[in-house]
Amino acid sequence: MVNVIRGTSDKPVSSKKLGEYFEARNDIEGTLYLGYPIIGTAQGGYQIDALLVSKQHGVIIFHIVEGTHTDLNLEDIQDENITKLESKLLQHKELLKRRKLMVEMSVVTYAPAWYQYPEDIDIKEYPILITKEDLDNFIELCSWEHNQCFEKVNSVIQAITTISKKNPRSYVKKEDSRGAKLKKIEESIANLDATQNAAVLETVEGVQRIRGLAGSGKTIVLALKVAYLHAKHPDWNIAVTFNTRSLKGQFKKLINNFAIEQTNEEPDWEKINIIHAWGSPKIEGIYYNFCKIHNIEYLDFSKASLLTFEDGKEFDYACEKALHNTQNIQQYYDVILVDEAQDFSQYFLRLCYEILKDPKRLVYAYDELQSLSDKMMQSPELLFGNNEYGEPKVRLENLAGEPKQDVVLNTCYRNSRPILASAHALGFGIYRDQGLVQMFDESQLWLDIGYDIDEGELKEGKFVKLIRTNETSPKFLEKHSDIDDLILFKTFNNNQEQIEWLVKKIENNLKNDELRYDDIMVIHTNPKDTKTAVGKARELLFERKINSNLAGVTTTPDVFFEDNAIVFTGIYRAKGNEAAMIYVINGQECFQGSELDKKRNILFTAMTRSKAWIRVLGYGSNMKKLEEEFNKIKANNFSLNFTYPTEEERRKMKLVNRDMSQAERKKKEKKRKDLRKVIDIDDEELKELVAELSEEYKEKLKKSLE
Repeated sequence: MVNVIRGTSDKPVSSKKLGEYFEARNDIEGTLYLGYPIIGTAQGGYQIDALLVSKQHGVIIFHIVEGTHTDLNLEDIQDENITKLESKLLQHKELLKRRKLMVEMSVVTYAPAWYQYPEDIDIKEYPILITKEDLDNFIELCSWEHNQCFEKVNSVIQAITTISKKNPRSYVKKEDSRGAKLKKIEESIANLDATQNAAVLETVEGVQRIRGLAGSGKTIVLALKVAYLHAKHPDWNIAVTFNTRSLKGQFKKLINNFAIEQTNEEPDWEKINIIHAWGSPKIEGIYYNFCKIHNIEYLDFSKASLLTFEDGKEFDYACEKALHNTQNIQQYYDVILVDEAQDFSQYFLRLCYEILKDPKRLVYAYDELQSLSDKMMQSPELLFGNNEYGEPKVRLENLAGEPKQDVVLNTCYRNSRPILASAHALGFGIYRDQGLVQMFDESQLWLDIGYDIDEGELKEGKFVKLIRTNETSPKFLEKHSDIDDLILFKTFNNNQEQIEWLVKKIENNLKNDELRYDDIMVIHTNPKDTKTAVGKARELLFERKINSNLAGVTTTPDVFFEDNAIVFTGIYRAKGNEAAMIYVINGQECFQGSELDKKRNILFTAMTRSKAWIRVLGYGSNMKKLEEEFNKIKANNFSLNFTYPTEEERRKMKLVNRDMSQAERKKKEKKRKDLRKVIDIDDEELKELVAELSEEYKEKLKKSLE
């Protein structure tokens, strides 16, 4: 099957026709990129119209012709296409055998609107395809028998190679150290999957939503998307915004790397604005700039907190007031990308929407389980409000042959199956003696985020056993270490014991495990007293000549990791960041008490920072009970076994919204009404209808009623 990725193209009709052709070919395995790749050259980015990367047929470059114009210098165009791509692939020694490129490459012109072939071109040397039969015959001639480097070619084409170049771990000497294991893991995560590819390249003329698990690659996808759009449209004004300030440095590094890969030069930072959401007179922010441009009052945190009486709603109030007090809103961005959208209210997202030029290209990405407040994501129809005719400004729908407006990233490339399933189980309270803490309001979301039903049913009042598959939780993420090493919950008698054990383990990680400083993160669970709670551990590390930082306190707010220093952090600054070895301290804080859903989300978010190993530490009876809760998860082989709560039971717990679109809700309600109509007809007519059903449907109906 060919996965068609629809990037932006100035040849839309012919590109669409080519995409439809390959979507109908079930006998080819690979990816067709439309409007991609862009190859970095000495003259800047060089655009290729379309590219097929196939296991059976190698790499085929398509020069696409839109319309009937034949006065094109096809020979030069085809020659330049293949030499530019070949020069890119030749830079990667994994694709070479001695000096020979081990990739079968072809180039062709696709001109579906032409009526005949130009007489002055040798179509054997410079092939031209007009009809479906031409495509069939040409592809049949292209073959790639020795396709061992198929995955590497994909990685190069997707411009992901710069991620693995960042820190090659050439210092690793031991074959089975943690550093060696980590090196293998990082090499295995070289390719984007098909859904991530679509999220990067498919550009919606309007709003696009990207929902994804922690570790599903949302931040990398957004950074790649910025680099791609900047290469395609260097005149566009692009903004990237987020809630966690330490993400700024990460975004800048990723966008810079990806832009160089695509255009051979650094991006024009006058056109790309990596900008905080709130901002201040000292730091640019989406909201601060809005106030300045429209000459309205700017509210800082202190002033907003005096005007609103709800903790945590200060920024919401500031954005709502700014929108209310502005009559004629200026539009000055072509694209805005919002990471961590679960942390923002509808007013900030509406503010972003309003300052966009038509057609309002807004991309927002989120994982609601990482929300550390009481905010809940609403449907797009509610988020962005109605127009002057009372109709929703935004409706999201994935149409065949069109860029996807709603993307769900269900494969986790950061956390192994045991870590992710444990984080979900603890976050929801699946094995908690006192019952569930929270639940999705729509059972389908469990399947959307990559779980399969192993036993039972995902229905109200029914038992269900959910498991993660090798597709959504790749096996290589867990097979490098024993389960007891991947994930450990440990209870101490007191804080002193906890701190001494932590310091000893960090010292061993650096001296014997071949881990770097930035492979280690220590997360404190209570945001209110992180500074004092981590002081003793940092002091003991210093005595052992191991430097450490408290993120945002001993570093600038925009910096998270620094060379040669262990990072200690509260949960808010940890979000959006990751490390190989995560130590969560004072885990007992997350076991019970008021705002339990928030405490469990803190634990979930902390655990899902881990790329390889997790240690959840704490002391006292509550930590012992949390450890016992984890042991139940482990005893069930990291499956989620529970009775799905009824609607009445769900009303008593926090609901995690699936954020259904209006169309989805209407469709579901229509099915309910249709079913009621059938039930309400008289018995004789109902019997007649059932009698007309096939045996297969009768059996299905019988099972459903049972």
